[in-house]
Amino acid sequence: MGSLFRSEEMALCQLFLQSESAYTCVSELGELGLVQFRDLNPDVNAFQRKFVNEVRRCDEMERKLRYLEREIRKDGIPVLDTGENPEAPMPREMIDLEVKFEKLENELKEVNSNAEALKRNYLELTELKHILKKTQVFFDEREGSLESGGQTSLTQNLLPEDSKGPIQLGFVAGVILRERIPAFERMLWRACRGNVFLRQAEMDDPLEDPATGEQVYKSVFIIFFQGDQLKMRVKKICEGFRATMYPCPEAPADRREMAMGVKTRLDDLNTVLSQTQDHRHRVLVSAARNIRAWMMKVWKIKSIYHTLNMFNLDVIQNGLIAECWIPVANWEDVQLALRRGTEKSGSLPAILNRLSTLEAPPTFHRTNKFTKAFQALIDSYGVATYREINPAPFTIITFPFLFAIMFGDLGHGIIMALFGGWMVWREKPLSAKKTDNEIWNIFFGGRYIILLMGLFSMYTGLIYNDVFSKSINLFGSSWHGAYNETTIQQNKELTLDPADVKQYDQYPYPFGLDPMWQLSNNKINFYNSYKMKISIIFGIVHMLFGIILSVWNHKFFNKAMNIYCEFIPQIVFLTCLFVYLVLLVFHKWVWYGAGGDVSTSPSCAPSILITFINMVLVKGYQAPKEGDDCSPYMFAGQFGIQRFLLVLAIICVPWMLCAKPFILHRMNKKRQLVMQANGVEGVVEDGGGEAVAVTEEQHDMGEVMIHQGIHTIEYVLGSVSHTASYLRLWALSLAHAQLSEVLWGMVLRIGLTTGGEGVGGGILMFVIFAFWATLTVAILVLMEGLSAFLHTLRLHWVEFQSKFYGGTGYPFVPFAFETILDQAENTVVEQ
Repeated sequence: MGSLFRSEEMALCQLFLQSESAYTCVSELGELGLVQFRDLNPDVNAFQRKFVNEVRRCDEMERKLRYLEREIRKDGIPVLDTGENPEAPMPREMIDLEVKFEKLENELKEVNSNAEALKRNYLELTELKHILKKTQVFFDEREGSLESGGQTSLTQNLLPEDSKGPIQLGFVAGVILRERIPAFERMLWRACRGNVFLRQAEMDDPLEDPATGEQVYKSVFIIFFQGDQLKMRVKKICEGFRATMYPCPEAPADRREMAMGVKTRLDDLNTVLSQTQDHRHRVLVSAARNIRAWMMKVWKIKSIYHTLNMFNLDVIQNGLIAECWIPVANWEDVQLALRRGTEKSGSLPAILNRLSTLEAPPTFHRTNKFTKAFQALIDSYGVATYREINPAPFTIITFPFLFAIMFGDLGHGIIMALFGGWMVWREKPLSAKKTDNEIWNIFFGGRYIILLMGLFSMYTGLIYNDVFSKSINLFGSSWHGAYNETTIQQNKELTLDPADVKQYDQYPYPFGLDPMWQLSNNKINFYNSYKMKISIIFGIVHMLFGIILSVWNHKFFNKAMNIYCEFIPQIVFLTCLFVYLVLLVFHKWVWYGAGGDVSTSPSCAPSILITFINMVLVKGYQAPKEGDDCSPYMFAGQFGIQRFLLVLAIICVPWMLCAKPFILHRMNKKRQLVMQANGVEGVVEDGGGEAVAVTEEQHDMGEVMIHQGIHTIEYVLGSVSHTASYLRLWALSLAHAQLSEVLWGMVLRIGLTTGGEGVGGGILMFVIFAFWATLTVAILVLMEGLSAFLHTLRLHWVEFQSKFYGGTGYPFVPFAFETILDQAENTVVEQ
């Protein structure tokens, strides 16, 4: 947990590996997942590195496995996930894997090719069978017309006017897609000028396209014509419409004989196709048992060679040299992993040396499944500077709490907590289901945040005494006397006055707010005052905590000057103005109450806003008029104390602006005098060198002054704007409560008051309740929850973290098989 408050201490190391043990050592480090390698060949093209051939071999193996996986999914065969995590194979095992994958791919391609040829042959025979069956009617009609010696509609358009007796007609039979029939018929009519006769009949059952596997609907056609010229024209039109033509005997005996032969061949093809599909299925089932393990092996091999390509070659010792970042706490673990790798290869041990560097190390925070989501919120703003204080552990409490202030509703909090709790309870089975749904992945990744936001919202909902815009009467009410059930039912507009001692007990409610306020006409005024004040209080406490955290950064980085020149004036400035404002709020709550002395009654309570404005403007108060017992001051000596605090806050501004540059200037002058006393200026032959040194010193001090001025202006103005920014807690809380009340009054109340009795009333009530529940979840939980989430995120990123958090680091990205496999599997799911 220590590294959660501050990032891990990192060490830059140099690693010497023998060529024989480099693969196994990197494999062990990948299993460990605690080493980030640096690319020592940034200017070398990826195709010119040492292990580019091995990477290409891995790409080829991965391509073959992708092909197998697509075929497995096409047949709907489940891929078994046994949870096995195989080790990276040795380099010599790559040849066996390549041979195995090559054999499987060739066998599957051969089976697919044979199956496609068989299906195409089966399709042709099926179409021929339908042609022989459907055209029998056409030939019967033609033969009948010849026997009668008359001219039917079949031939009358094809014979010349002076022809006598029957004439021999040619014909073409085939199959065409059903949707092309209208265009096909029009083209025949126009191209042949009406001198052909077309008959077509639809096939009842769809046929499978052997190329695509899709089901298509076709029709059988037969075209009668006279002459070779029309025959050539008809065949060209059929080819243009991609119609398939088949030979069809004219004699009935020949047609029957052909139909018998077609039937026999179809039966044989069915048997062969069934055997082919069974063989294909067995091959794919066998591959499905091992394909996930094969994929993981290939991914590991590929990642190892990608990493080895980042190393330098040691030609003298026939080895490899690498540089890497390692957490100091895991130094022994890395040594043990290297020892295991060298033992597997049977070579000389690896050498790990620690290097000294001025380069900023990467930032590494150890997280678990609970803290990971909160750390992601912080890293979205900016990765922490190396070893600076980490806001994530504090965000675990402050984030859901500030969210709950804006989202305070017991009912809505229960819905959110139940959803988050369900995801936490079903964590393992839900995480095992890989999905490319980005919205679901975001919700599931933040399941613990959602759970805490729901629980904290339930707490603030109890404080506000707000459940779906209604109150709960847990401890009765402090209002009595005339405020009974009859009074509540008969008075639509009820106004509560705490100063009325006859109706109010003058004691605080045991927990939260009195339920009577929910029924009062002046509840908005009361809620406004209450929620606005707590927003200011929590906001100033939040900012004050952020400034205090900056002390730990200054101490850790040995920046004592920042403590005296930045932290102290900042804390004094904030305390003199805004902490004093918070104290005024508490003083007014405690000192001014109903039922006491006239001078301390609520009607005599000075406005805190006016008091604070007069304090900043150094404006005094007029003396009370004669007979007026109300004092403009809250306590004795208030005006003098406020002037003292204001002067102290004003002094802090030049303190922050000038103290640090002045001290740095004195230190530079002192350093320059020491250098002159030691004869350093004698190094430069002429006076130009000294002039350059002085100019450089002035330029540096100018940058310091500009930086400090920007920092001071940002802090002073930010203290005011950030304090006002926390008023969003008050605004969103009121908006959420009002939306909930509007939805209750305009939807659910209609069902409760006009539902009636009997079955019809029950159905109406059910429909209205379902509509209200849908709007509640969609608008008040999802949309309002997202709005409150974004506002809470802004308060942490800008108002809180700006007080101490730099966020200028870069993340520690170790070479870890676990991360590589997760990314690869997510890519597979998206595809």
